[in-house]
Parts: sequence; structure tokens; C-alpha cells
Amino acid sequence: MLSPDLQRLKHIRDYCTEIEKTIDRYGDSFEVFDRDADFQRSISFSILQIGELSGGLSAEYRQSTADRIQWGPIKGMRNLVAHSYGNMSRDVIWETAITDIPVLKQFCEEQLRKASE
Repeated sequence: MLSPDLQRLKHIRDYCTEIEKTIDRYGDSFEVFDRDADFQRSISFSILQIGELSGGLSAEYRQSTADRIQWGPIKGMRNLVAHSYGNMSRDVIWETAITDIPVLKQFCEEQLRKASE
């Protein structure tokens, strides 16, 4: 049985994978993302869920991994998507999806792999 933090990391990893699948389906072009509301909503929803899950990680876990992952900005991004969606910069959402999400996914996979050893 995984600890609550590791369970959350598993779900975060799964949402990272959903973002990857969505980009694979629509393409890795910002221009397509910028024009397609469904593409934008799909990515934004997953980012929102990642932020929500990260907020539930224990303070101890967030502190012990703060040198690798900036949990505060992840939660902050969730708040921006949730409360300012209509005003969110699509550039910021896209940059998060293509730059930050792969790093977060790799971190989650490493943590889950270490826990299963």
C-alpha cells in the first residue's frame, strides 16, 4: 500500500501523462493550442488537478523535495487556472505543459520507482 503522498504522486503522474497524450493527439504547436478551445480546456483541467493534488501533499514531503520541485508555484498555477481561467495567458499554460509537466512527470516516476524498490 502506498503512503498518501505516494498515492498523490501517482495521480499527479497520471495527469502529466494525460497532458502528454493530449499534446500527442492535437500536436505540439502553440498555434493549434491557441486556436482550439477544447485543447486549451483539456490541458488546463489537468494542470488544475495537478495543483489540487500537490496541495494535499504533506508539508514534510513538500519540504523534503523542495530542492527538486517548486510545490508553491504548482499550487499557485492551480489557483490561477481555477479562478482566472478566462483571463489566463495561453502562453503560460502552454509553456507549463511543454516545459514543466515533463519534469514533474519524471520526478513522480523516480519517486514511485524508489518507493517500490
